[in-house]
Amino acid sequence: MELVSEIKDISYYLGASEVIDYEDKGIQAVAAELLARSKNKVELAKAAYEYVRDSIAHSCDIQGRVVTCEASSVLRHKEGICYAKSHLLAAILRCLKIPTGFCYQKLVFDDSEPGYLTLHGLNAIYLEDLDKWIRVDARGNKEGVQAEFNIEKEMLAFPVREQMGELDYPIVYAKPNESVVAALRNIKTLDTLMVNLPEEL
Repeated sequence: MELVSEIKDISYYLGASEVIDYEDKGIQAVAAELLARSKNKVELAKAAYEYVRDSIAHSCDIQGRVVTCEASSVLRHKEGICYAKSHLLAAILRCLKIPTGFCYQKLVFDDSEPGYLTLHGLNAIYLEDLDKWIRVDARGNKEGVQAEFNIEKEMLAFPVREQMGELDYPIVYAKPNESVVAALRNIKTLDTLMVNLPEEL
């Protein structure tokens, strides 16, 4: 699938915000550590991706008790659902001057209820040396889920099954979806959040 940037000006994919709050000292410390052990920007992007994928738990996998949204909160609590983890990855990469955006898929939440589709959040990273966007999914691997950083082919957590009504949105957004942010900020428990996930962009 060909990715299409929402905004042509790449600087919009480097900005900080209340959600992508990379001025946070914790985020800056992680970024500095990753930079110190990376030889180039592709290696740096891969290291940042693997850090968020592997070091930050997906809240559902650990029966988490907190709903995180802002990148600094995700890092502080070391957990978040897919959207929240995408906020942290964007913050780390933008702190490192690597343009990063937000992508979404519409997926069946539970195969036992094939009619219930929700948004799934992931990232797109612009690799300047290769002049291309690549999508990555920092959701976190587990049995049946094996996402990887790959510049040649996408290796996402959830391949889209069109026959079940699932779909990929090709747009790379400069900001997280407003409905996603509202859900993460306004819903206080994970159980309530998981039955009230955004369904549409």
